Amino acid sequence: MLRLQQYERLMKTLLAHHELAGPADTLEAQRAANLEKFSERTLGTLVKSLFESYAVPDGFERELLPEDKVPTDRISMAISYRMTMAPERLAEVRAQIEELVAMRNELVHHFIERFDLWSDPGCEAALRHLEHCYQRIDHLHNELVGWVKTMDEARAHMAAFAQTDAFNDMVVNGIAPDGSFDWPQTGIVRVLREASEALSEDGWTRLDGAREWMAQHHPDQTPSKYGCRTWPQVLSESKLFELVYRVGDDGQRAGWFRERPSP
Repeated sequence: MLRLQQYERLMKTLLAHHELAGPADTLEAQRAANLEKFSERTLGTLVKSLFESYAVPDGFERELLPEDKVPTDRISMAISYRMTMAPERLAEVRAQIEELVAMRNELVHHFIERFDLWSDPGCEAALRHLEHCYQRIDHLHNELVGWVKTMDEARAHMAAFAQTDAFNDMVVNGIAPDGSFDWPQTGIVRVLREASEALSEDGWTRLDGAREWMAQHHPDQTPSKYGCRTWPQVLSESKLFELVYRVGDDGQRAGWFRERPSP
């Protein structure tokens, strides 16, 4: 029973940590909430969750950040660790763990009915059964330990990657390690929106003023980071903003921009 409890606790830990998604500043709170949520689950419900999102078939995909639920004013992240298997192997593993659940229920609820514990032969049979059960539980426990160790190693690699410039570019600037990016997810578009909110006049923002504001608040966001030479090129290439030129009271021609309305 102690080994079973160790197995359950280990599975709760794995399930609480293997999948997190949402605004980056909420992930730690999610982890704590997951620990509390899984702490009250029975082994049977834990196993169901395990095969819904952790032990999954090859090619499994799961949307963790639906576009319509991701806030646009904060950085969001999805972190997922999974054990993928061929369908035949997955079915075998699932059957073994479901047999463990049945064994656990039998030990807890029917052990005293199955064996005559008031006789020597009955106690000997019960002891042999417990030894057999322990071997099966211990085997699956050691397998689960291997899964958790693999996840911890992946988390360690992720933590090391999080300290690199490539990670900062990917998370903050929306630039993938291969240099590609999606304009709506880039840091430069984000700060252009921030500048527009801070300096907008009747829905339009003067580009010169926005450049000064961004140089003060986000000096690392520059056109060259995104393959552009000028700010007007950023506005044009992104296809997310309108840019017009007006002659001011000083007789000088200046650029004004605003975000295009959503379709």
